[in-house]
Amino acid sequence: MIGISKLYCGTVEPSDVLRYGRKSAALPSHLLQFSEDKKPVVVWNVTRACNLSCLHCYASATAGRAADELDPSEASGLVRSLNGYGVPVILFSGGEPLMRPDVFSLIESAVRGGSRAVLSTNGLLLTPESASRLAGIGLSYVGISLDGLEECHDAMRGVPGAFRGAVAAVETAQKAGLKVGLRLTLTRSNLADIDGIFDLMEKRAIPRVCFYHLVDTGAGPRLAAETLSHAETRAAISKICDRTRDMFARGLSPEVLTVDNQADGPYICMKMKAEGRAEDAAKALELLKLNGGSSSGHGIGCVSWNGDVHPDQFWRSVTLGNVREKPFPAVWNDPSNALLAKLRDKKANLKGRCRDCGYLAVCGGGLRARAAHATGDFWAPDPACYLTDAEIGLQGQGAPLAAGV
Repeated sequence: MIGISKLYCGTVEPSDVLRYGRKSAALPSHLLQFSEDKKPVVVWNVTRACNLSCLHCYASATAGRAADELDPSEASGLVRSLNGYGVPVILFSGGEPLMRPDVFSLIESAVRGGSRAVLSTNGLLLTPESASRLAGIGLSYVGISLDGLEECHDAMRGVPGAFRGAVAAVETAQKAGLKVGLRLTLTRSNLADIDGIFDLMEKRAIPRVCFYHLVDTGAGPRLAAETLSHAETRAAISKICDRTRDMFARGLSPEVLTVDNQADGPYICMKMKAEGRAEDAAKALELLKLNGGSSSGHGIGCVSWNGDVHPDQFWRSVTLGNVREKPFPAVWNDPSNALLAKLRDKKANLKGRCRDCGYLAVCGGGLRARAAHATGDFWAPDPACYLTDAEIGLQGQGAPLAAGV
């Protein structure tokens, strides 16, 4: 996760992190990604059921619940286990999590146990009553999916009216006092809608947006033609940076992030340096070093509706264990799991340009699920990296980190 507002607009500096000693127990929530004693953020797909049929669904959701879904008792036990392990954030996802009847009690238990609870929803089931209930039990944030403006979003989600329902859900959440933001997966179909998304944020006073890079696992392969070229990705990230900075220049302060492509960090630093902001670029680079880059199997994990544990929510082809068989901490800390050990020592295992990249310390080798899906090799270069060999120091131009950016 790359914080455009944090890095490009300077809302966070390295000193803001270091004054807390980088200890997660002391860090405020917006700085947790820079802690040195990270416990994983856990994405929990609480159900496979969904009321939409999205083209890019990584979870291959279905209309009905899966027969092997964790029952209420098992689900409650998982929450207690995650709380006890010190998981800082539990992200309740799906399918559509609001289709699980006991999701409210699970969220309440998560909050009472000391974790921040976050909800990822398409918004269509968010009523004034359910939003008020979520606010009352302490939900920290609700992310509403909005994959472009009306025509694009409805086509992507497979249901006419999905866009209007999502926008209405934003208003419903705001009226209930919930912090709300947008989630958007970048595709060729919605590149032209980026400006419109920022306009919508400003019009509706939406404080946060996450732009996800498409990961072509799960149902993602249906969207092969929608995958951005490297040039299109660069243009999209530049536009997102420019629109964010424009809002800040006008006295607004949105939280803007990109997700699932760690190349965004170095690219933002290079963009700032090209703009004559070398000092700002150096501060951003230091924050990226503190963050450490891609954290699959370390700073993020996923639990599926049936209890399977995965290195992240996109890497569903790899199962590390199941919480029905042993508690999440035992799965996550299994010393005999060779893949987990390698994910936590990626530098020794990466291949090709990822291994030799001058930005490896801030990128962490990109998204392994994407590399595995594209090549069949967990350790191959991430094909979504859009930085050139010259930019990452592979053409005799020196290591970018040694040069400051």
